[in-house]
Amino acid sequence: MNPNTQATATAADAPPRSHPRAFEPVTLVLTIVLSVLGALIGIVLITTLGVSPNTAVIGALVAMLIGRIPIGVLARMRSQHRQNLVQSAISGSTFAAANSLLTPIAVPFALGRNDLVWPMLGGAVIGLAVDSWVLFRVFDSKLLPATGSWPAGIAAAETIKAGDTGGRKAALLGVSAVVGFVGALFKLPTSAAGVGFLGNIWALAMFGIGLTIGQYAPDFGFDLGARHVPHGLMIGAGLVALVQALLLMRTRKGGAAAAAGTKAAGAKATGGAGAAAGPDADGGRTVEAPQLRRGLLEGMALFLCGAVVVAIGGGVVGGLSLPALVGWVLLAGVAAIVHQLIVGLAAMHSGWFPAFAVTLIFLIIGLVLHIPTVPLALLVGYTASTGPAFADLGYDFKAGWLLRRDAAPWRPFELEGRRQQYLAQLVGFGVALVVVAIAWKTFFSDGKVPPVAEVYVTTIKTGLEPGTMTTMLLWAIPGALVQLLGGPSRQMGVLLATGLLVATPQAGWMVLGALVVRQLYTRWRRRGVTDPAAREESDEQAENDLSLVGAGLVAGSSLNDVGQLTKAL
Repeated sequence: MNPNTQATATAADAPPRSHPRAFEPVTLVLTIVLSVLGALIGIVLITTLGVSPNTAVIGALVAMLIGRIPIGVLARMRSQHRQNLVQSAISGSTFAAANSLLTPIAVPFALGRNDLVWPMLGGAVIGLAVDSWVLFRVFDSKLLPATGSWPAGIAAAETIKAGDTGGRKAALLGVSAVVGFVGALFKLPTSAAGVGFLGNIWALAMFGIGLTIGQYAPDFGFDLGARHVPHGLMIGAGLVALVQALLLMRTRKGGAAAAAGTKAAGAKATGGAGAAAGPDADGGRTVEAPQLRRGLLEGMALFLCGAVVVAIGGGVVGGLSLPALVGWVLLAGVAAIVHQLIVGLAAMHSGWFPAFAVTLIFLIIGLVLHIPTVPLALLVGYTASTGPAFADLGYDFKAGWLLRRDAAPWRPFELEGRRQQYLAQLVGFGVALVVVAIAWKTFFSDGKVPPVAEVYVTTIKTGLEPGTMTTMLLWAIPGALVQLLGGPSRQMGVLLATGLLVATPQAGWMVLGALVVRQLYTRWRRRGVTDPAAREESDEQAENDLSLVGAGLVAGSSLNDVGQLTKAL
């Protein structure tokens, strides 16, 4: 081997002294190009198939391939951390374009108010910006810990690590990805099976139960969706989850030590190798209760300011009395932050987020309050702009957290890496805004409007059936009780409601089957082991193996989702 080549490879593999920058020329150019691709993929699929795929794995794979090109400047992309920046940007641009920007502006368009598209786009940009800012401030807190599942983040991180190291882990991840891809081709929700191998068993069990009940209830003549049962459960669970979040904002004595202990205990649920490395040895979470409190309060204030901008730009100011206008602004601000938190919590535990259903809940509340048509449409659009980008940034931070676990000293490297990821996502968001601003008129004039936006507008026009709110409030009681029983770390009520709302065919069996396999494999590895320390090590290795399988299934399913672009075109 050429000694110069060997030296270069060794230098590339060595941990960097400082985290790579998002605005380095090579990284920035690749980020912009792939963000344009991600935004176009998101727009095409959300308007034709009604879905927005996670393109993070695609971004990671492209960055890895470019890093293998034998040109000096491109060799920089062999860095796992630069690949992480690129995959963060492309996934951010995809969700921003499809969910946070295009869907909100489609609501006034479908209502026949083209004049409100640009004001709504301005409001959506504010919602998107605040959404990502809040997650940047509160990620790795007790509410949204880095040790949470964040399944798509694990898939991205394991893909990057496997491409860099190869060996047994790469083979296991690759085989699992092939299985996930082939299963998805045959319409099997293999990503749901992958999620079952990751994260909190109680939360995932409730998710699987909700999915199964939601699938089979119509066969017994009980249409849960039509009766708004899942929405009622989500209202109850969401209110309790909000109270639990407020309680987590309290500062307690000894909080840092408790957080460190919780983080060490939660490391087994991270789904990545090296559970005992970096963060657990470095003193616990990076965001404590005061920072969590400050981040959420800042988010609430900014969402209220955004609601004022939407009210002025959309003409709501002139159409409502002063008390009604104040009420509308308060409802819009509360809806935005509650929507982002519920969507984020569901995404963290299950990898799926019920953004459409939670937005529909606030739409129904608006109908009950007799909000006029145009202000209600703007409220719905503003609420819909929050949540998906919040969840996606959580996935990307999780991926970066896993890739940075072995850095020393860990904390400054982790915080700087997270900041660079945030900057990379802002580039992706900026590209998404430009693409949407240019393309929306062409897509909408061709009749390509996101299906969820049409559902919102139809609901606004047709109104509610008598007794809808009463039914939802009645079902809110069991939803609240389940959420209260599980506590903030399990989010059982939110996950049960999420499963009922998603109700994807066969997904429940996939999740529950994966949980059974997970338990059986862990017990099989324990056989004959009696020493407590050896049993703990065996369980940890089982979790690592199953995490690779789960990550591969999620990655393969994501590749298939992106492959649907050809079908859409």
